[in-house]
Amino acid sequence: MFSTLKTLFAGAQARADETITDHFALDLIDQKIRESENALKAAKATLASLIQRQRSEERQVDTLKSRIDSMMNRAAEALDADDETLATEAANAIAQMETELAMRTDTLDRLEQKVLRMKSSIEAGNRRIIDLKQGAIQARAVRREQDIQKRMNKTLSGSDAASEAEDLIARVLKRDDPFEQAEILKSIEEDLNHDTLENRMADAGYGPATRITAKSVLERLKASKSAA
Repeated sequence: MFSTLKTLFAGAQARADETITDHFALDLIDQKIRESENALKAAKATLASLIQRQRSEERQVDTLKSRIDSMMNRAAEALDADDETLATEAANAIAQMETELAMRTDTLDRLEQKVLRMKSSIEAGNRRIIDLKQGAIQARAVRREQDIQKRMNKTLSGSDAASEAEDLIARVLKRDDPFEQAEILKSIEEDLNHDTLENRMADAGYGPATRITAKSVLERLKASKSAA
């Protein structure tokens, strides 16, 4: 039982983590890009330091080679002059300088390899960051499309402001016309007071007229014309 609950809890936690990751995906992408840019910046600083050391070793190597060449010439001149003592001292100095030269040349070779590897890594990292930024732009475009699609889906499903407006319009249109209702009430009142019946009987010629009609107006016009 405990194992089952533990598994369910782990699954729920995983789903929650995925939901959070999806929600903050764009922010996480920006953060990872910034971290990558900081790492690239640190790598560039390291490369600059390596290149400085490389140039320093190159100057030391060139200086040693020049001193060795100069000392070789001096030792040769001392031997030509049969000055064994100075020639021997020169040979010792040359031996020490050549040992130092070998060490510095080995160091220089290693530095050159490190510089080449670092340059390659920086170029790859720079290209990757460019790709990441392009990917972030695409991700934002996709997210905007997804948000628009969600709003469209809500509109099509009827659960949005437009649908609410449509419902309100339909509700207003379904209401009874107050003017028509007033006319109906007036007619009802007239029927109850027998006004309608009296008017109809008067219009039919039974009894005096209760209202001015088109017929009475025509009769007056005809009578006026005959009198003239």
